[in-house]
Amino acid sequence: MSSPTTTRPRSVVARLALATVLAAGGVLVGPAGAAQAASPYERGPAPTTAILEASRGPFSTSSQSVSSLSVTGFGGGVIYYPTSTSEGTFGAIAISPGFTAAWSSISWLGPRIASHGFVVIGIETNTRLDQPDSRGRQLLAALDYLTERSSVRSRIDSSRLAVAGHSMGGGGSLEAASSRPSLQAAVPLAPWNTDKSWSELRVPTLIIGGESDSVAPVATHSVPFYNSIPASAEKAYLELNGASHFFPQTTNTPTARQMVAWLKRFVDDDTRYEQFLCPGPSGSQIQEYRNTCPSA
Repeated sequence: MSSPTTTRPRSVVARLALATVLAAGGVLVGPAGAAQAASPYERGPAPTTAILEASRGPFSTSSQSVSSLSVTGFGGGVIYYPTSTSEGTFGAIAISPGFTAAWSSISWLGPRIASHGFVVIGIETNTRLDQPDSRGRQLLAALDYLTERSSVRSRIDSSRLAVAGHSMGGGGSLEAASSRPSLQAAVPLAPWNTDKSWSELRVPTLIIGGESDSVAPVATHSVPFYNSIPASAEKAYLELNGASHFFPQTTNTPTARQMVAWLKRFVDDDTRYEQFLCPGPSGSQIQEYRNTCPSA
């Protein structure tokens, strides 16, 4: 297994760039003396709580269906993407639904995330009963399709990819991140998996669990998953107060806010979002939050 340094080069570069920015009084000066942004992957305006909590982000989006007959390795799905072409390419994320569920069960996440400057593919699984290891392979197959064959491939930076999923799809996102350490982020939502140890994982991972989850209780799933991931990988754990296993199946602002901030920080290397990760969210909707602060 490659070390964190070799599998996450842009994160290291971003940290060095940020230090240079601070040392130069807030401006990164290149070899030619031109002022540059701290990260070349920043997309959209400076973030605010209002922007992250709005039902849509700053980018207009469109979508297209992907037939299962036109792909291999997963069951088709829906692609959501920013319509703008003026800001360069975008990072991309594949998201899997849970056991017995279709993409429609969590489809609100597609346009929500895409509107913050990402290409999103919400997948249908090969069967509704697929286990986490299979869902992990399908997430990776969907990313490969998205970057190599899809009609929006020219909009995507194929080196800036992420995975997410709900329930067994969340367990699948852990499997995908474990087998492809070049991924830039993973966001398991109420993840379920019989494998409780992820000490080999090197991908920055945000786990979001529900306090009242009786299907994948946080005490036997989300928490041990989080604890087993090495701190060097960058990780965070958000537990939603009173939330059941099915919290991702309806619009959930704390989930969207933290998920977008995590993707922005680690897929886009956008340190402007660090403020939303460290010290992190609080309030009546949050039962617990842990993070390897600071990640910058």
